[in-house]
Amino acid sequence: MSTDTTASVSTHILDTSIGRPAEGVAISLSARAGLDGEWAALGGSATDADGRCKDLPALPEGTTHVRLDFETETYFAEKDRSNKQAEAQQDAPRVRDSGAFFPEVTITFAVNPGEHYHVPLLLNPFGYSVYRGS
Repeated sequence: MSTDTTASVSTHILDTSIGRPAEGVAISLSARAGLDGEWAALGGSATDADGRCKDLPALPEGTTHVRLDFETETYFAEKDRSNKQAEAQQDAPRVRDSGAFFPEVTITFAVNPGEHYHVPLLLNPFGYSVYRGS
């Protein structure tokens, strides 16, 4: 939660290739103070069944920039394994190799004290989009 002297961050991921939340994506959070500041790893979490990451660490006072690192390769590899198993059980032909063109997605943004930043990631195997949510 943000305070008068700190900002706060939350995120969620929607896998637009299936129109569902992306569960189990590891996310790490880093912060720095000023353009020349060193990045400090604050910790991380993973998305839940609703694609939300509700327990990211708090930002330290003085944070001006935040970086979210999304581990997308592992997510797509697991999804691909699940699809192969389902297709094998149904004896269905494989449509395409969905792999992950972007093995990770890194989003860096500026923050101001007292504000909350919700940064959704719209993800598919071959592209992504982010925006400041509410």
